[in-house]
Amino acid sequence: QVRLVESGGGSAQAGGSLRLSCRVSDIYILNIHCLGWFRQATGGQREGVATIASTGATNYADSVTGRFTISRDNANSILYLQMNTLQPEDTAMYFCAGHARSRNVECGVKSIRTPNYRGQGTQVTVSS
Repeated sequence: QVRLVESGGGSAQAGGSLRLSCRVSDIYILNIHCLGWFRQATGGQREGVATIASTGATNYADSVTGRFTISRDNANSILYLQMNTLQPEDTAMYFCAGHARSRNVECGVKSIRTPNYRGQGTQVTVSS
């Protein structure tokens, strides 16, 4: 079973920055072709935030383009989400997620909302 464990959430002021990390269990990382983040605010719907494919191609939601950057450290099996210029509307639970290699789906912010694998989530709260 693939395990995804997030860290790095917390509180920030508007305009501030946070970096989320997600450690992917080493044994199974080869089974994943797409990694990314989705978020869900209390009472809200899931929103795909960013994805990175095994090719390195990235995709971002319009709401975070230019502010967030997704990256991966393949050697250490860690996924990152650098979040800059945070806004109160970024407040949500953020989940690390991935698609199985066997799943024939495009790696992008739409598909990452319904992943094969996901972590427990980490809370991000941005105050104005």
